[in-house]
Amino acid sequence: MTSLNINLYLFLENLVFFLIATLFIVVVSWGWKDTKPFTIPLPLPSWNKVWFLSVQLLGVLLPLVAMLLWGERTVLTVLGWYFIMLGLQIISEIVTLRQLQNVVWVMVPYIYLPYRFWQLYEGLTLLGSKSELLWVRYLLVFELVLWIVSYAINLSQSPRLFRS
Repeated sequence: MTSLNINLYLFLENLVFFLIATLFIVVVSWGWKDTKPFTIPLPLPSWNKVWFLSVQLLGVLLPLVAMLLWGERTVLTVLGWYFIMLGLQIISEIVTLRQLQNVVWVMVPYIYLPYRFWQLYEGLTLLGSKSELLWVRYLLVFELVLWIVSYAINLSQSPRLFRS
């Protein structure tokens, strides 16, 4: 598959996911429109800052450095779409929490993170078995584990977010 075909395929795949995720968030937000405004329960646990900083450094900065250091087209494509979808997730979280002040904010990571797992797995398959890209494959595996752990932490915090 040529890089143009890969980019077009990933564009369409990510667009379809984003449209479905956004439609779902809009429909659920509309269904919860009469609930009281949602605020994050404070104080946050002391370990939350460490976890959040770790995810930012390892889930954002590390792939960004890898993307900038390695100019191979497939690596740029895979990590480029990774960052686009990460950015759209952050925008969705900001809109649902700050603009809508809606409890649906809690659902956004539960929608986007499984898709990120798919993106990282798909990135592994798109990179193929080129020996010069082995370290990028290790990075994608590391990122996959990182985001799965992050997902588990998000799930473990659900009762606290809903003040149960």
